Amino acid sequence: MKFNLTRPLVFFDLETTGLNVGKDKIVEISLLKVMPDGEEISRTELINPGIPIPEECTEIHGISNEDVKDKPTFDQLADDLLAFIGDADLAGFNSNKFDVPLLVEEFLRSGRRFDLRNRYLVDVQNIFHKMEPRNLVAAYKFYCNADLTNAHQATADTNATYEVLKAQLERYDGVEYTDRHTKRTYVPIKNDVKALSAFTAERQTVDLAGHIVMDAQQRPVFNFGKHKSKPVIEVFKTEPAYYDWMMKADFPLYTKEVITQIYHEAALEKKFKRS
Repeated sequence: MKFNLTRPLVFFDLETTGLNVGKDKIVEISLLKVMPDGEEISRTELINPGIPIPEECTEIHGISNEDVKDKPTFDQLADDLLAFIGDADLAGFNSNKFDVPLLVEEFLRSGRRFDLRNRYLVDVQNIFHKMEPRNLVAAYKFYCNADLTNAHQATADTNATYEVLKAQLERYDGVEYTDRHTKRTYVPIKNDVKALSAFTAERQTVDLAGHIVMDAQQRPVFNFGKHKSKPVIEVFKTEPAYYDWMMKADFPLYTKEVITQIYHEAALEKKFKRS
């Protein structure tokens, strides 16, 4: 099937030294550029990250320090990669949560800005999750092997949710799960509400790395530290030194861009209140 494109679409994937966007580096990047006329242009680059590749990461992607010792750094490749990507939109698998943030971070570290504002981002994993239904009707059919009648009626949906969770506890009893971020393997589905709550938690991120998230009122709030769950703009109004600390600390550059914008908004609000 030929894509209906008005500009190129670049599929890409990264192998890295770890999963910390603020600290870790790219050791391999693979790109497949699909042109509007259907032409496909691919390239893969091994990259010297400038830091040791942990053994546990080498075990996952197979790339060792020896493999990259004579390879160019990201900074040396940055201009060429920018030219290759051009004005293309981006696509990947789980790319919105990890690959895109880290790619942006690497460009910022090298002194280049990779602007996302005019690009479309296609996360194939999200298509998979949404189109292979994750709704209650599908869950009831899958786990309970029955059709849910009276769907979208509160009583039926409540009872079905109860039955689905019981079925999940039975189906996944003792089943191991490997976290895609930490690569940690553990058994998350337990007959324990605290454990289930931790496993099912998910929040909308503002800064890509998840240090700033949206609360129920769609306000950017801190997702860590002593101000966790507090609105960022309110903290910066009353404690501007916290902004200074974050700017000096080891946070991703994109996180610093986000908080700088909010910091300036806080300063403007304080100025207007005084005038």
